[in-house]
Amino acid sequence: MDAESIREMFSEFGSVDVRRMFGGQGVFVDGRMIALISRELIHLKADTETIPEFEREGLGPFTYATKDGEHKLTSYWRMPERLYDDPEELAQWARRACRRDAGGCRKGKAKESEESGQATFTDETEATSGSVSHMTRLRP
Repeated sequence: MDAESIREMFSEFGSVDVRRMFGGQGVFVDGRMIALISRELIHLKADTETIPEFEREGLGPFTYATKDGEHKLTSYWRMPERLYDDPEELAQWARRACRRDAGGCRKGKAKESEESGQATFTDETEATSGSVSHMTRLRP
């Protein structure tokens, strides 16, 4: 999924910044990560108030394989399929993902290293079982 398609999909919501991270992408609003994209699937930021909505849709949290088995990141849940073609409803879900009181959308501060040309984002937001210390995005 290319960055322009993602921005177009979120256009009803407003301007978003799409950044490459790890093997996927992150969708940011004002420095806060509201969605992650992995294997062509969008996962929206969720909290205790919004998780039941995802569960009612029969959706689950973002998972990835580790050497010790599958790991669940319960702060991001798979976006309903219909939202890929419904920008108005996607905007409603994105607004809920971006609420400041929604358990803290990612609030990162970019600091670019002169040596590597990469930006490192520090974050104190708690993930499922610990805090996320940093992420690196590659320049396009």
